[in-house]
Amino acid sequence: MAEITFITGGQRSGKSSFAQRLAEEKSGEPVYLATARIWDTDFEARVKRHQSDRGEQWQTIEEQINISKYNLEGKTVLLDCITLWLTNIFYENKNDIERSLEIAKTEWDKFTAQNFTLIVVSNELGMGVHPENALARKFADLQGWMNQYIAKTANEVFLMVSGIPLLVKGISNNDKPMTNDQ
Repeated sequence: MAEITFITGGQRSGKSSFAQRLAEEKSGEPVYLATARIWDTDFEARVKRHQSDRGEQWQTIEEQINISKYNLEGKTVLLDCITLWLTNIFYENKNDIERSLEIAKTEWDKFTAQNFTLIVVSNELGMGVHPENALARKFADLQGWMNQYIAKTANEVFLMVSGIPLLVKGISNNDKPMTNDQ
């Protein structure tokens, strides 16, 4: 079973940078599992910026949906990101939220059945402006439900706020379990 660190937060909150630092601390040869599908030139530029942030020690795997098909036993893996992965699943399933959630959970369970260290990045969509159309609201719901599913089994959960990681679930620096009243 994977040891999971889940990092969530808003856009440009520092999620990917924090996740990359964690992966590099855990391994001299981390794996970057990229789930992005290049939709336009603006997004292509974002992907290139992320690529330039990584050193040569990184192995990169690009996979849009079937993340469980790779043998990652014993490795440290940074999956960036759940939101793009879900977008691909949602799109391929013609925006069917129930089918997309079922597929995502099944694929996630197969993926995390491996014995490896996983650092996973996601977006916290429900903290911003209420989506203006039905399709965007459906996707925000899908994202929220999948984030809950992942966080439930994660060993650690961090919420990124303005570049600062806040430990939501896990062990603090003094090795005591965190509670809501700390």
